[in-house]
Amino acid sequence: MDTPGLLPPHGGYRKLKSFRVAQLCYDVTVRFCDRYISKRSRTHDQMVQAARSGVQNIAEGSEVSGTSKKMELKLTKVARASLEELRLDYEDFLRHRALPLWARDDPRRHDLVAHRCRTADEVAHWIVTQRATGTYPELSANAALVLIGVACALLDRQLASLANAFTQEGGFTERLYRTRRLARESPRRPSE
Repeated sequence: MDTPGLLPPHGGYRKLKSFRVAQLCYDVTVRFCDRYISKRSRTHDQMVQAARSGVQNIAEGSEVSGTSKKMELKLTKVARASLEELRLDYEDFLRHRALPLWARDDPRRHDLVAHRCRTADEVAHWIVTQRATGTYPELSANAALVLIGVACALLDRQLASLANAFTQEGGFTERLYRTRRLARESPRRPSE
């Protein structure tokens, strides 16, 4: 018998903006690496795995949240750290090739965010529309960095929200204790 409120709603990660943007970062990274990084290079595998880790840890954290808010926080933080690792790989790509890293106020950054791309194809189309403003490797790496920045900002907000909820509501163990205590304190009906 499932006690109401004992297991809160959990999962639903596909509805999270952080998941959707992280998944877009993963799809873009797979294409980027296949195009610009040798498949025999460790960097190729590491970038793809870092992007994948960002997505998978958001999903796993969401699924485990019903029984462990601590683990949800931890896995969400791992997702955030994986995307930070990926960000550094893209920055290294640009630096090693003497390609510019877009400044925070670069209008292309704002334009890409405003397009709200949902698929790697939409990002690729946006890059093609910008071809007069840079080389494809520069545009592709910087576009990925913009998307990673959005995903990281969303995860930062998500982590703050999770931490606040944990502080206010506690975790699964506290819910178990409260439920058990209430069950013991509630008057029992006489047998009929």
